[in-house]
Amino acid sequence: MSELTSLTIAEAREKLVSKDITAIELTDAYLGAIEAANGAINAYVTVTPEIARDMAKASDARLASGKAGALEGIPLGVKDLFATRDVHTQACSNILDGFKPKYESTVTQNLWNEGAVMLGKLNMDEFAMGSSNENSFYGPVVNPWRATGSEEKLVPGGSSGGSAAAVAARLCAGATASDTGGSIRQPAAFTGTVGIKPTYGRCSRWGIVAYASSLDQAGPIARDVRDAAILLKSMASIDEKDTTSVDLLAPNYEAAIGQSVKGMKIGIPREYRVDGMPEEIEALWQKGMAWLKEAGAEIVDISLPHTKYALPAYYIVASAEASSNLARYDGVRYGLRVDGKDIADMYEKSRAAGFGKEVQRRILMGTYVLSAGYYDAYYLRAQKVRTLIKRDFEQVFAAGVDAILTPITPSSAFAIGDKDMAADPVKMYLNDIFSVTLNMAGLPGLSVPAGLDAKGLPLGLQLIGRPFEEETLFKTAHVIEQAAGKFTPAQWW
Repeated sequence: MSELTSLTIAEAREKLVSKDITAIELTDAYLGAIEAANGAINAYVTVTPEIARDMAKASDARLASGKAGALEGIPLGVKDLFATRDVHTQACSNILDGFKPKYESTVTQNLWNEGAVMLGKLNMDEFAMGSSNENSFYGPVVNPWRATGSEEKLVPGGSSGGSAAAVAARLCAGATASDTGGSIRQPAAFTGTVGIKPTYGRCSRWGIVAYASSLDQAGPIARDVRDAAILLKSMASIDEKDTTSVDLLAPNYEAAIGQSVKGMKIGIPREYRVDGMPEEIEALWQKGMAWLKEAGAEIVDISLPHTKYALPAYYIVASAEASSNLARYDGVRYGLRVDGKDIADMYEKSRAAGFGKEVQRRILMGTYVLSAGYYDAYYLRAQKVRTLIKRDFEQVFAAGVDAILTPITPSSAFAIGDKDMAADPVKMYLNDIFSVTLNMAGLPGLSVPAGLDAKGLPLGLQLIGRPFEEETLFKTAHVIEQAAGKFTPAQWW
């Protein structure tokens, strides 16, 4: 890990503006780090050194002329779900083999407009379906963290596992990610990084490969709370190309860092104390409460009674929307095509060869719950449950609660190829038990590192906020960060 790659975005920004370093030097440092580490970690599926150096040279010219953007010269990684013009964009699926779009996603274009530098595309669970990054066509990402005294390879979480691992291993200054049911927050917790899922509609979904359109939301993964605030400000925008994009300007999130939480009401939902939750998770939660109380916040017990229905309802809604969204991949115009005796046979063979097992499972599940005779029993009922979950949060916030503190994962990172998880997909789905409620309600949620478990692996806490009040989460998370400290894996790669 070089001195340059150890800089946070905020630190690098200062050094670039003061001319202590150049954007090309910073970019080359990261490209060197990727070359040295990616064989072991598998965070990047495509590296774009020529594009990166061209963007860095342009940044140096703007820095020299005093026309620097908010992210001028900052090297970032991009989750393979975001369309990048003329660059590999496959959602880590074989069905999109060779696809290079002729357009740029709104979120990445916003970042390039602010002067950021693209290092390459990051590994992920295929079509963002997974909690471990083991479902990628390009193989699993390896978590940069290892348990004390062990060489066992661990998952980085998913689906944004490549984003989280790259940030934790210092292979980019920050990364774009997406969150449909916890895919920013859970990998952030597993890798000791900060991840925020903003309110639904805060970031444009245009140019992001769709999984479940009413749940998907883009956000950043970063090394600390300040960097996450800097990135979200540049990613968020109003977009006429996305009808779910909300006409509300994003504030300067960085200004919230360091603000007092005195007098804030922090809700503790009793329903998040689930059966079998490890004592370490409960102890960490208590620590988080104590830190916020010491900072002047008031801790109050709350109830979110429909939480227990969130996970089954989520998997019905998400799978139904995935079944619909993924119907477009048929082997005709782009991506993988397997010839058949007729067009129907070609469709079947292309989709069978192109989609991995987990994606096939969710398409089948989604098609089933949308089918005649089952639509009312499953999909319609799940949408009603979703309304009740949203109402639970509305009632809590109406009662004066400013933010909610919960665990984010039921454990620390588990081993790649964990037999229990592989044998029972439901056990893997339970990794999302603390995170899916936010996507169902469209609320912002932030995962902040809060400590290490007995094995020396990072654990995070989750903060949930009112709609479009992400700055409350940043200032509250900063209090936890100041108390807990920052966590960096020991380099073994």
